[in-house]
Amino acid sequence: MAGHETHYTLPRGSFEKPAKVLIVVAPYYRDIADQMIAGATAEIEAWGSKHELIEVPGALEVPTAIAMASRMSNYDAYVAIGCVIRGETTHYETVCNDSSRALTLLGLQGLCIGNGILTVETRKQAEVRAATDDQNKGAGAAAAALHLLALSRKWGAPRKNVGFRPASEEYKLAGDVSSSID
Repeated sequence: MAGHETHYTLPRGSFEKPAKVLIVVAPYYRDIADQMIAGATAEIEAWGSKHELIEVPGALEVPTAIAMASRMSNYDAYVAIGCVIRGETTHYETVCNDSSRALTLLGLQGLCIGNGILTVETRKQAEVRAATDDQNKGAGAAAAALHLLALSRKWGAPRKNVGFRPASEEYKLAGDVSSSID
């Protein structure tokens, strides 16, 4: 069982300016979610940072809530928490794949996200992974988000208007070919 293996973890970092972290949790399995929240909040506080917590109906809504928060608020990092246990239908694959893919895409856009959505075969596997005195995946997700934030701060502030930019009025006038098409 993976719970008895030893895994390397990066040393905990610190920030000159404390981070503001949003924990987004899908509490479908409340006891498992609570363990993961406890692990995440302890890790965030150990980094000298602050957190807020919101709940959403399910794992599929976690990425949407993070995307909304990134556009409408001022969080530095995000921790996704939830649990999907295999059932009798293919819904398991849809929820696992789509929530993970959406979180990955948000991360590739520059958000600092720790993915703590457990995808397991049994409740026992979830309990082992969630337990703060065992695998403590809530703390692991928080640490991942904060390590990414540390990299982001090391490499500089987020840049606005990277990529395509609207043409300036001067360029539009000089480069306007529509009048010569008549």
